This record gives sequence, structure tokens and C-alpha cells, in this order.
Amino acid sequence: MVKKTDRKMERNRRHLRVRTKISGTAERPRLCVYRSNTNLYVQIIDDVAANTIVSCSTLDKDIKTKHANKEAAKEIGTMIAKKALEKNIKSVVFDRGGYIYHGVVKELAEAAREGGLEF
Repeated sequence: MVKKTDRKMERNRRHLRVRTKISGTAERPRLCVYRSNTNLYVQIIDDVAANTIVSCSTLDKDIKTKHANKEAAKEIGTMIAKKALEKNIKSVVFDRGGYIYHGVVKELAEAAREGGLEF
């Protein structure tokens, strides 16, 4: 009997594997991405102090695109870069959250790089 793979469990396994190697500090915090079916969420987190420094999502009023698509990813990437530069954060560690670096996640990362973040 062939068993169906649980995609959520597989993503969580990839995410845990990535998180054992990546950690954010005050000098270089972690840029964390979460992608649901309807929305995108991005946070810049200092794992040592365990607090969120900057966050942005498609639920914000400033964001025009209200879906989890490539246009919204570009918009959120530039917005998170702008907010991070206001808080004097120039360099981050990119945490793709167990998602494949393709499509929406790739567009978000490239827009954040163009906005001024280094990773």
C-alpha cells in the first residue's frame, strides 16, 4: 500500500533542519518567512533576546496586494527592507521556513536584497 506524504510534516522537517544551522543575533538577525494559502508573513527576529524587531505581512494597510502571490512578495520584500533600514539593520540571515527557494519566496528575497538588505 502506497502512503500519501504529509506535506505540512515534510515542510516542518525541512524547517527544523534549517533552524538547527541558522540563528539570529542582535548584529545579524533572522529574516523569517511564513507563507499560507492566502497571506505572506515576514519577520526580522533576534533569537538571542527572543523578540521580533520588524514585521510585515499582506494584512498590513500599507500593502496593496492582499494575496500570497509574486506581486505581493515583491511589495513585502521592499517594505521589510525599508523598515529594517529605519531600525539600522543592514545584514540579516535568511530563513526560508522550510519552503523551496522558488516562486514567492525567491521574489521576496530578491526584493529585500534590492531594498538594501544583505544576505
